[in-house]
Amino acid sequence: MRHNKKFNHLGRTADHRNAMLANMAISLLRHKRITTTVAKAKALKKYVEPLITRAKNDTTNSRRVVFRYLQDKKIVTELFKEISVKVGDRPGGYTRVIKLGARQGDAAEMAFIELVDYDENMAKQPKAEVKKTRRSRRSSKKAEPTVDNTESTEAKEASAE
Repeated sequence: MRHNKKFNHLGRTADHRNAMLANMAISLLRHKRITTTVAKAKALKKYVEPLITRAKNDTTNSRRVVFRYLQDKKIVTELFKEISVKVGDRPGGYTRVIKLGARQGDAAEMAFIELVDYDENMAKQPKAEVKKTRRSRRSSKKAEPTVDNTESTEAKEASAE
């Protein structure tokens, strides 16, 4: 029976799992979006969201608690100064998991995990223009009006006289 087993062990020992989740959390907070398997993304979501909630309250104790999990001074500073300010009014749900499909090599289900409020940075990237695939001359002639310039200049000269 599977009573009282609330989290995915991810096929790792506790120390390995904690180190992996800490490294993934640092990468997520640094890059705002990472690609991983769906199981790891769901485990990371449960790991990082309480840390972001803790970062909303900028006290010495909360910084120490978050540093105990992340062990990276730059990321902890960025979390408390930038990320917590951006998510300050959000009551939870700081991350989003987007499924990508199966990985080519081993058919593992892949997913993006990203910080929700930083999605606009990804959307600001310039979009490529859609190229026309039709090469017919008819479509290009319709776009350009066919007006003979010599007739219009003669008509202007005649009206000026």
